[in-house]
Amino acid sequence: MTIPLPGGTADLEPLREVIARHGLDARKALGQHFLLDPGITTRIAALAGDLAGRHVVEVGPGPGGLTRALLDSPAETVTAVEIDPRAVAVIGELAALFPQRLRLVEADATRQDLAALCPAPRQVVANLPYNVGTPLLVGWLRQAAQWERLTLMFQMEVAERICAAPDTPHYGRLAVLAQWTSVCALVMRIPPGAFSPPPKVYSAVVSLTPHATQPDPALFRAMEQVTAAAFGQRRKMLRGALRPLGGETLLAAAGISGERRAETLDIAEFDRLAHCHLARIGGRADG
Repeated sequence: MTIPLPGGTADLEPLREVIARHGLDARKALGQHFLLDPGITTRIAALAGDLAGRHVVEVGPGPGGLTRALLDSPAETVTAVEIDPRAVAVIGELAALFPQRLRLVEADATRQDLAALCPAPRQVVANLPYNVGTPLLVGWLRQAAQWERLTLMFQMEVAERICAAPDTPHYGRLAVLAQWTSVCALVMRIPPGAFSPPPKVYSAVVSLTPHATQPDPALFRAMEQVTAAAFGQRRKMLRGALRPLGGETLLAAAGISGERRAETLDIAEFDRLAHCHLARIGGRADG
């Protein structure tokens, strides 16, 4: 477990009082569901492993429940990225109390190079806003070599899609991109009642540990193109789904039958397809 450090957050104003004072009601348009239970936020911080010497980025801190847990961990620094002006005011107060360890960045996380905000070794630990969780994850996977680990909370359905095995209902493009670049595990399930306001679905924390060797940007783009085509028409056999990328020619080069469907391919087979696609287009995968 994470052990609170001297000068931690135990004596701070209760989160519900902070929320009331700032009028920080969770807004559906921002995908906000606030996690206020310190027992759960402490567990999430602990799931990130030993944070000693690590620089942590948190996206969408809201009232700062998880931020407090990260400050009570041995993390070297915490960089909180928030777009909601009301939450910016809350986290700004917290940053004033921990000026050496907590940095506030008021920005849209989907438009930021978050790896540029802090030095390595760096991690992301976040209760992601529901409406931007998937695009944020794909962006981090594109630069997976920059991150030591990602400990992220999603809606349960998204978490299942990240960790799904081939030939199962949730297996698709997100599973391939995530598992191609990282070791993925669903490490914690959280009921709706733990949040304010409660969402309609369970949530889950996923741990992603990037592989030591990562694809270069051109190969990653090739994989994005292959998976988008393959899963874009799930009922089609691959010879039809991949026709825009070469169809049977591409499949023959990868040694894969055109009669198969995308959900039956494992990560190694998609890796072959991505390499063959990149080779066919001359080592470029623009757009």
